[in-house]
Amino acid sequence: MKAQIEPGGVFCDDRGTLRYMNEVNFEDVRRFYQVENHERGTIRAWHGHKHEAKYVWVTKGSAIVCHIAMEGVAFDEGKAYHHSQNMTRVVLSDKQPKLLYIPEGNYNGFKTLEEDTRVIFFSTSTLAQSADDDIRLEHDALGTNMWKVIPR
Repeated sequence: MKAQIEPGGVFCDDRGTLRYMNEVNFEDVRRFYQVENHERGTIRAWHGHKHEAKYVWVTKGSAIVCHIAMEGVAFDEGKAYHHSQNMTRVVLSDKQPKLLYIPEGNYNGFKTLEEDTRVIFFSTSTLAQSADDDIRLEHDALGTNMWKVIPR
């Protein structure tokens, strides 16, 4: 399966707010975890897996989430570089719920845009499987332009 975004929704009435993802099938999910950074603007990247796929949902706040196919990353004298057309960059927010699917064979990372942002990752691998399939790069190994906020 290739990368995709599943739209969610928000329902609000006098009792409160309900955010949902009603069309998602999680039959391949083996575990999930929530990440909260200590401060806005923290970057957690690059984390790659050849066999593990992930779903990403921002349940509070907002974040820039990027991923790039591992095969699209080249190395020159030990330093990684890439061509920007290979990168997928998405802003996820609790104000407009979406679930991002990142297929296996990708590096991924994110930057929080607001204080107290919460990001949930749903993984298709167990923790042990993931540990055996873990490839890491420095957060700036592929440049820094993808983490800049683009003025509208």
